[in-house]
Amino acid sequence: MRTMIHELRAALLGISSYRALMEEPLMGSVRRLLDALVKNRGEEALEAYTDVFYRLRREGNMGLGEWIWDKLRYLESPYPTALGTGVCDPALESAARRDIETLALLAGLDCDRLISSMAKRLAEEFAPVLAGLPRWRAGAPFTFQSLTEFYRVHGAGRFARYRAFLWSDGALIPVADPDCPAEEEMLGYTLQREQVIANTRAFLEGRRVNDVLLYGDSGTGKSATVKALLSVPGFDRLRLIEVQKDGLRDMAGLIRSLAGRQQRFILFIDDLAFDQDDRTYSVVKTILEGGLEKRPDNVAIYATSNRRLLVRQTFSDRAGDEVDAQETIQEKTALSDRFGLRIPYLGLSKGEFLDLVEKLARRKGMDVDAADLRREAVKWDMKFPGRTPRGAWQFLASLSAK
Repeated sequence: MRTMIHELRAALLGISSYRALMEEPLMGSVRRLLDALVKNRGEEALEAYTDVFYRLRREGNMGLGEWIWDKLRYLESPYPTALGTGVCDPALESAARRDIETLALLAGLDCDRLISSMAKRLAEEFAPVLAGLPRWRAGAPFTFQSLTEFYRVHGAGRFARYRAFLWSDGALIPVADPDCPAEEEMLGYTLQREQVIANTRAFLEGRRVNDVLLYGDSGTGKSATVKALLSVPGFDRLRLIEVQKDGLRDMAGLIRSLAGRQQRFILFIDDLAFDQDDRTYSVVKTILEGGLEKRPDNVAIYATSNRRLLVRQTFSDRAGDEVDAQETIQEKTALSDRFGLRIPYLGLSKGEFLDLVEKLARRKGMDVDAADLRREAVKWDMKFPGRTPRGAWQFLASLSAK
């Protein structure tokens, strides 16, 4: 046992490819435990042992191997980065293999043997404490081969763990539980959604595709169409990054950071519109047109807007004293043309709206006569114009409230 602890401690000091793992607080406690046993400091070893157990349970792990497996998959490190970019580095692969084998030995270390080793270094009064110490599960649920296969399929780091993010104030914020409607939750606009899905499928297959602008009436499901892409079968490599208005200025830096990764990224700008002299206008224009720096092939821009032309205009814009006012207006209103795929989401016809109301009422299990339902829906539409899926839901909610 003494030889094994000495060798394991030495091997952990030699971890090179996964240095970030060794900086985790739990691994610091593991190293203190092994150091104390090697240096015959029983009380220090006992304190470190209990800290390891506490940290494991606090993060919801039953064993050290489970915790290591989770960290190896989702920590950024050189080996999965090299795999994702197709770089062949024999020295790095050898170092990663050696590190994984060492960590597997650590994960398989039996708690009873650790406690027995501590008993030899502690006074007799510690015997009841040692007898009551909790154990964690021993065993390594990973190998170098299984981990390498995971990297090849999913990559590593936060883009392997999460599929949706927010970009705001220069920071990428993971969204653990994104609002991604399933196909059966989407209402109407089938042809429009099929265009978006087809463009996205081609994007995931590595083909050159168009940036997409979904424009039209509020409440028609433009944003839902984009978010629902994450629930489409076979779109596992897709990552959705919603760019907030205050993040448009830094979007070029975000795009640069995504280059070379094996996932495909849609930068989603919701409710895109510009006021006059909006400084972010030129940033978006440059990204869509392409500047000196080429945009990576794994990044596409999808946007929604209630405005087809994206830039708000006033009568004073047309009546101003600028010599080339018409050219300026055309330049500002032509931004939407830089989206290669422009898909309109217009309000439903009266018949389509009433059919949708009836369909939703059946789905909700509402016991209402169809003729009465349609008659009330017509009254609602006259009072609250807006023949959209959102309007249909609001109408039914008002009926339920009654």
